[in-house]
Amino acid sequence: MRNIYIAFLCAVILTACSKKENKSVYFLSPEEGSNVSLGKTITLKLDIKEGAFDSIQYFVDTTSAGTKKDTTAASFATGNSTLGTHLITAKVFKGGTAEEITTNIVLLPATAPAKYSYTVVNTFPHDTASFTEGLEYIDGKIFESDGEYGQSSIRTADLKTGKVINKVDLDPKFFGEGLTVIGDKVIQITYREGVGFIYDKNTLQKVGEFPYQAGREGWGLAFDGKQILNTDGTNNIYFLNKDTYQKEKTIEVYDNKGGVNNLNELEFIDGMIYANVWTTNRIVIINPANGAVEGELDMSNLYPEADDINPDAVLNGIAWDAKGRRLFVTGKKWDKLFEIKIKKD
Repeated sequence: MRNIYIAFLCAVILTACSKKENKSVYFLSPEEGSNVSLGKTITLKLDIKEGAFDSIQYFVDTTSAGTKKDTTAASFATGNSTLGTHLITAKVFKGGTAEEITTNIVLLPATAPAKYSYTVVNTFPHDTASFTEGLEYIDGKIFESDGEYGQSSIRTADLKTGKVINKVDLDPKFFGEGLTVIGDKVIQITYREGVGFIYDKNTLQKVGEFPYQAGREGWGLAFDGKQILNTDGTNNIYFLNKDTYQKEKTIEVYDNKGGVNNLNELEFIDGMIYANVWTTNRIVIINPANGAVEGELDMSNLYPEADDINPDAVLNGIAWDAKGRRLFVTGKKWDKLFEIKIKKD
């Protein structure tokens, strides 16, 4: 079996090499799919096997990276670029025609996320019936969206007692997801149903609906004071218009190792985005300007007993008391909601 595997691997390599050798023009640098640290200068260089040519024009996405009359390398500084995948294009001009060759790179943060630790300040009761998908703290109350088909709702609860103050059930065909509060409105999206709901903040009476079309699915919501932030289970964060709920821009989230997927429940705190990473006990702190993960919290030891409650009882819920500067976290069907204080290690 080992010999068969080695033979197969050699065949793949030889095929790849043969394809490269058969090309008259290809990129020597950068190698396709290369991870590059943001701020690094990349080298752009072609191998041209056949005949003379007039010039080569290089582009990174749509930005010119220079023109060459020969195959000496061009360079491109990535300091002002965004994180994520970027298309590298070379146009080789010869006799009035142009041959176009492409490759790509993935720009990652240059440094690893800073590690944060936490201490538990207070512990409050939390309704175990709530499959937490969205969490906010406003005016002394917890606002919460909970999911699962046939059990989804929007509710308010007293922080100190955990007692439900008001609760509105969703139609069983809807799976409730992220929630955020904007002025006198509460916004809630659904999982796969492509619809969002608008409620009166004081009564939780539904006052409107809107089509949700930003991401592949509806996951988390938060509000940064100007736009609604939204996740869909990928490494994307969408910025939505606060009045029309339409997508206005997107950032991709990366740490120094690659894309951070499964971004879920969100909170906006002191200019940074805090996000739960679904199925993990990790909270990441994201720079909204470029999507770089600048910090992370490992919450594994916060409530290990949650595994005994329900196999799906994962950490998912971040709420920020801006006036009191208190941070709250909980999880799906947890019987506890924690006030924590964090610090950089």
